[in-house]
Amino acid sequence: MNGGSRQAEREAMVARQIRSRGVRNAAVLAAVLRVPRHEFVPDEARADAYADGPLPIGDGQTISQPYVVARMTEMLDPRPGRRVLEIGTGSGYQTAVLAELGGEVFSIEARKPLLDAARQTLERLGYGRIRFRHGDGGAGWPEHAPFDRIVITACAREIPRSLAVQLAAPGRLVGPVGEPGGEQRLVTLTRNRNGEMDIVEGLPVRFVMMTAWKGGSESTR
Repeated sequence: MNGGSRQAEREAMVARQIRSRGVRNAAVLAAVLRVPRHEFVPDEARADAYADGPLPIGDGQTISQPYVVARMTEMLDPRPGRRVLEIGTGSGYQTAVLAELGGEVFSIEARKPLLDAARQTLERLGYGRIRFRHGDGGAGWPEHAPFDRIVITACAREIPRSLAVQLAAPGRLVGPVGEPGGEQRLVTLTRNRNGEMDIVEGLPVRFVMMTAWKGGSESTR
């Protein structure tokens, strides 16, 4: 994907906000450099698209700080051919970064307006092979399980068991866990070849809380 305009801003963002904070995975750095972040924020926020912080995208949701997106992606370690489930499409920015890394991406979003807008942006930019679902992210996408990687882009009080059981063996899940307005940390849940699971806590973060969708699930691709 050609990053298009504002390349110099992306280069500065990667150098000053991401690489300087310890993200070293070359593939992740290259992916973030290619994705035009300004295309994933509302028009009124485009001037700040490469700033060091989250931005509102509507419906009480945000696009995460660039460093957090890159760090979560590095922790996830997606690679070409791996099946990746994303819980919370949001603006579609994290989705694009995952797609740049060559994974088979499945993305779920509970808010239909956000999902529709993200899908339109992703398809306009040439990310045409992503599968989308409007529904409850906490339920995952069991019809397509198991997934090699699962990333959760909204905070839950604990990792939903319904997602953990959809993780391949071996597999890895990354997401924030904690309380609304309280302490939250990124956690990595790994499943080994024997199916045994291990959880490691990491970076302190601040995310909006996961929303449960009560209307069932509908695949859009």
